[in-house]
Amino acid sequence: MVSDQRIAEETLQESKVAALETSGTMSGPLVGAATRTRRRRRVEAMQLVLRGLCMASSVASISLMVTAKESSSVSIYGFQLPLHSKWSFSESYEYLVGVSAAVAAHSLLQLLIGMSRFLRTSSVIPSRNHAWLIFAGDQVFAYALMSAGSAASGVTNLNRRGIRHTALPNFCKPLHKFCDHVGISIAFTFTSCFLLATSVVQDVIWLSQH
Repeated sequence: MVSDQRIAEETLQESKVAALETSGTMSGPLVGAATRTRRRRRVEAMQLVLRGLCMASSVASISLMVTAKESSSVSIYGFQLPLHSKWSFSESYEYLVGVSAAVAAHSLLQLLIGMSRFLRTSSVIPSRNHAWLIFAGDQVFAYALMSAGSAASGVTNLNRRGIRHTALPNFCKPLHKFCDHVGISIAFTFTSCFLLATSVVQDVIWLSQH
């Protein structure tokens, strides 16, 4: 409670500094306050950029995965067998799409809230409780993305290499477009995971300073 009051007081002081800075009557200790305000807003702008990039990366991952489908044929023991592959045939790929959709929604929500407060020159993170909530959400979603990306990578690796000592071939040769879509989608998934991990680090820094 005391911490939340302190944050509110700092926000009020920064608003006064912004007004004085605009009028050109700032001097003395207010110069230091203005410097802190500019530094804080740069950090908050970077946080918002991370949210936007994470959302874009998650949407790209979903788009590539849900468009991953292809039909072809493969030769096994001299027999031509038809192949039809689609992302929804694998539970791992469905899991990746579900997690990426949740991350995109989470990032969009935080981006909208943050942008609203940023444009009003208020602190993007209004309280420690809010910071802890964001920290927990970012961490949970980062681990979920890592899990989804790893599971999807295992399935893709099996499709690409086949199974040793059996006649099962490299399915990615006849289904190269499908495998390319899936591979790039997984890459975007791990990119989103990295961006969320970066946000977690920023959350920890904010909590340690407040």
